[in-house]
Amino acid sequence: MNALAATNRNFRKASRILGLDSKLEKSLLIPFREIKVECTIPKDDGTLVSYIGFRVQHDNARGPMKGGIRYHPEVDHDEVNALAQLMTWKTAVADIPYGGAKGGIGCIPKDLSISELERLTRVFTQKIHDLIGINTDVPAPDMGTNSQTMAWMLDEYSKFHGHSPAIVTGKPIDLGGSLGRDAATGRGVVYATGALLAEYGKNIKDLTFVIQGFGNVGAWAAKLIHEKGGKVIAVSDITGAVKNPNGLDIAALMNHKEATGALTGFSGGDSMNSDELLTQECDVLIPCALGGVLNRENADHIKAKFIIEAANHPTDPEADEILCKKGVVILPDIYANAGGVTVSYFEWVQNIQGFMWNEEKVNMELEKYMTKAFHNLKNMCKSHNCNLRMGAFTLGVNRVARATMLRGWEA
Repeated sequence: MNALAATNRNFRKASRILGLDSKLEKSLLIPFREIKVECTIPKDDGTLVSYIGFRVQHDNARGPMKGGIRYHPEVDHDEVNALAQLMTWKTAVADIPYGGAKGGIGCIPKDLSISELERLTRVFTQKIHDLIGINTDVPAPDMGTNSQTMAWMLDEYSKFHGHSPAIVTGKPIDLGGSLGRDAATGRGVVYATGALLAEYGKNIKDLTFVIQGFGNVGAWAAKLIHEKGGKVIAVSDITGAVKNPNGLDIAALMNHKEATGALTGFSGGDSMNSDELLTQECDVLIPCALGGVLNRENADHIKAKFIIEAANHPTDPEADEILCKKGVVILPDIYANAGGVTVSYFEWVQNIQGFMWNEEKVNMELEKYMTKAFHNLKNMCKSHNCNLRMGAFTLGVNRVARATMLRGWEA
């Protein structure tokens, strides 16, 4: 099942639990605006090449639309649509005043030079500059993009609209980026994990963790769990996997990856087959990479007691049902990885005020938001007698539906 079908299915389930009017349900599902643009750039060798860029603006009932821009060969209309919708519910779960959006360009970023990427970003921004805005739609980095991409977008947008640091988040610190933004998603995952474990009378320091994906989110989550005394016994990324039943030294592993560009060959652990990582014996499994990694083929073999969805949509609906029957507790992505968008919100607030916070304040506010969101989510689970995923979806959908109705959607 693709991401769009799965997201729609979760939305419909939540809508039934909440007893939403069928007309309102349909209205909430249809995106506010879909944009598809052609981006033609000269390559370094002088030849012209064309790419297709997308921006789906899903809902703005609760505030400006918010979501990443990804550069990836698999960027297609359905995927962008599903991720935009997911952002609508995610911002509502985190209780930040945004709606959802998502965008991207179908390209292979590693095949493009820095100057080609810059030209592509600037052309894309030129095509959509009058459809985004500080109070309309605020992009951010995603897969295949980074703070440099945001710097180019900010510069190009500002040529049309004057200096506008709040137009994008995830910027370099020197251009108004927020301290703590780099670690935000990983840190949010750790705060979310702590809140969930406390509910079961458990603590990070007493448990074992397996982390799939060692990019920004996975590496920060591993580092912070390690600092809190948790035992990270296996990690993997596209280069391979490494395990140590006594716990990996995460700082040393990060240094090794920085030096060699790969996890393999690390002296503080043994290499293992990446495919076996998900079924490794552990207390907590944290998928931080791509969607759909937990599916009906491997769900029966998962040995973790808790799964924290740091990636977007890592669990297929079929796997979800199998794991629920086994009694595995799954903390859903629309809550678990909301740390990134929460600190993006803090960055936007700082830019609008022209007053920057120190890192301590950013992290303290993030913990406050993640903890409060978890308690709101648990309350939804209790009042509707449902699992954590439906608790999160009913919380998010209910907030958006209430805002939509208060604004007068039938007029």
